[in-house]
Amino acid sequence: MQQTILVVDDEKAIRNGLKDLLEDEGYQVMLAASGEECLSLFFGDNEHVVSAVLLDIWLPKIDGIEVLRNLKQLHPHLPVIMISGHANIETAVTATKDGAYHFVEKPFSEETLLLTLGNALHQSKLEVENVRLRQDMKRSQNRIVGASPAFTLMMDQIERSAASEAWVLIHGENGTGKESVAHLIHEQSPRKGFPFVEVNCAAIPEELIESELFGHEKGSFTGATAKKIGKFDQADHGTLFLDEIGDMSLKTQAKILRVLQEQHFERVGGNKTIHVDVRVIAASNKRLEDEIAAGTFREDLYYRLNVLQLEVPPLRERTGDVELLVPYFIDFFSTVHGHKPKKIAPDALEVLKRYRWPGNVRELKNIVERMMIMVSGPKISREHIPPAILNAVSEAEGSGDGAEDIDPGRFQGSFREAREAFERSWLKLRLEDNSWNVSKTAEAIKLERSNLHKKIKQLNIEAG
Repeated sequence: MQQTILVVDDEKAIRNGLKDLLEDEGYQVMLAASGEECLSLFFGDNEHVVSAVLLDIWLPKIDGIEVLRNLKQLHPHLPVIMISGHANIETAVTATKDGAYHFVEKPFSEETLLLTLGNALHQSKLEVENVRLRQDMKRSQNRIVGASPAFTLMMDQIERSAASEAWVLIHGENGTGKESVAHLIHEQSPRKGFPFVEVNCAAIPEELIESELFGHEKGSFTGATAKKIGKFDQADHGTLFLDEIGDMSLKTQAKILRVLQEQHFERVGGNKTIHVDVRVIAASNKRLEDEIAAGTFREDLYYRLNVLQLEVPPLRERTGDVELLVPYFIDFFSTVHGHKPKKIAPDALEVLKRYRWPGNVRELKNIVERMMIMVSGPKISREHIPPAILNAVSEAEGSGDGAEDIDPGRFQGSFREAREAFERSWLKLRLEDNSWNVSKTAEAIKLERSNLHKKIKQLNIEAG
């Protein structure tokens, strides 16, 4: 594929000379006489694909350093070679700090310029390949593994969700893999060839979230030294994943609702309307219905997001999947850390299967990685299991499952205690009948799934 080089210089003779030189070397060449013209090729409606930029520092209106900052904001791996006839060390250092690949002084030798350009293109190719490899590793990391009834039901819901354009609201406890589920929906959807852009709503300060989501113009607030492209812009034609949306402030919820409804917005400090086409997947570890009742989440935003609802079951509801997850994580971390794969002893695996995993799949993954690093031999035995897990399993087995057998003639507790004991015993039996699949159990006993979850927590019911 022919590579395209953009030459930006306000001197026509320089532009045309570089054009002739580069075309003789087999490059396709584009020309720009100003910083504004250069940026319009990247930020306009008809964005061009450019392999590298030769950029003059001294340009009218917008100087080369400012153009460089804007280009690197949008395309971090785009190689930019600065050229100038009035160079000094301070300017060269500034350009390098702002992401320039190299600094070439006029008059430059053709051989030096072509060699520098060739090296820049080669380094850019390596950087892009490195990004692709990291993305492949992340996809492997986000792979979802299991075979339990709860897992199979979830995978069926993922497949159905991916085939549509409907927005999805994912609920699940911390560590269950909501992000992996969102990735999988995107990868199986018609938008898979376009960006998957993540926003952690809980990690961004309220005063910066508008800039993060919608972008900003240069000078729109203190510290806005260059134009920034927001997450909505980046996700155009792809998927925008709003993680932990239940932690977003009411003020931000109101602003994002308008954008979600209209699919257009203005950058902070700008007045140009930007239209986008994004599919939104949102996730929360909170029950948003409860947040609405508490007044901390907008009901209209909830109904806008909640077209399809998908529940990610906690690991304690699919303990049979531990037997598949452990060897998968062993193989994964063998690749990551360059270790030989280890075997896990049956008694060690049995302990892991009996543990309740309050941190869910994330906790299991961390434990496996720790054992892969700390165990020097080829086999992970029961003695290598962290003491906290061994103690928790022993205590649970020693205390029983907590469900009483009700004998009305002998029960000495209060009416409330008798009712709770019966509910605990009866619900545990119904859950066992449905392989601890909460959705199926709720359907069988004609109870809302959210209410069944509350009952399970309230009565301290655990799989045994």
